[in-house]
This record gives sequence, C-alpha cells and structure tokens, in this order.
Amino acid sequence: MEQHFVIFYSPGTFMAEQTTKPIESWDTDQAVEMASEIVERYSARPYGFQFITRSRNDDDLDSKVTDRSPMYFLGGEVETIEEIRDRANPDETILLSNMECNGWDRIVVNKNSWRWTQPLNEGDVVLDVSLAPPPAP
Repeated sequence: MEQHFVIFYSPGTFMAEQTTKPIESWDTDQAVEMASEIVERYSARPYGFQFITRSRNDDDLDSKVTDRSPMYFLGGEVETIEEIRDRANPDETILLSNMECNGWDRIVVNKNSWRWTQPLNEGDVVLDVSLAPPPAP
C-alpha cells in the first residue's frame, strides 16, 4: 500500500508549523493551490511544502516514509552568504554565523505572512508564487 502526502511549512514561534494533507500525486500545481487555503496560528501562511510517500506491506504494523521530495518554496528571495557578508548588517551577525557554522551558502527569505529565513539546499526549488493575504477574521 502506498499513499502520497504534501507537508506545508508555515512560520511558527520556535519551529515551523506543519500541516500534512493527502494528495494523489506529487503535483506542484495542486500543492500550490492547496497552500492558498492554509492559515496557521497568528495568520501565518505557508512558506513552502514537501512531498512524501508513505508505504507499508501487509506484514507491517504502520507505514513509513519511503520517498521524500526536495523543498518547494512558495516564492521568496534567494540570498548568498557573500551578499550577507558584503552588507555587514549588525542585525545579521547571527544569521551569518549560522550560515558559516552550518556550511549554508544560500538562504531563502520568504514573506508570505511573517518573514521566514531558511537554508536553500541542493535540489530545493523556489517557485514564482505569491500567496494572497489570509482572510480577515
């Protein structure tokens, strides 16, 4: 048995909020459409998503993740470590230190709702997407 899911990531207080939904296939257009309907705490909108496939055999008690896509960012600006160094902004010293210590050469800054900065890993994709603001309460 096999089932595909999409995990949406939104800015959270200490860590990203996650919402997982079933999806028929790893369809980025459908996932982008689904993302437009997600609003987390404090009106946070998703900054990205990732597909997973869960599988199990008849003898397995529970399913396990058997495949995982790269991260798909819902828009955002890519910045390199050189750009951050050249800016020499005192407010970015922790960011720069984190990038150097962890070997990150690029990040994505997304502002779909709250500003969220995330490493851009090999294979990750930044989609040309802009989510609408969440509906007023």
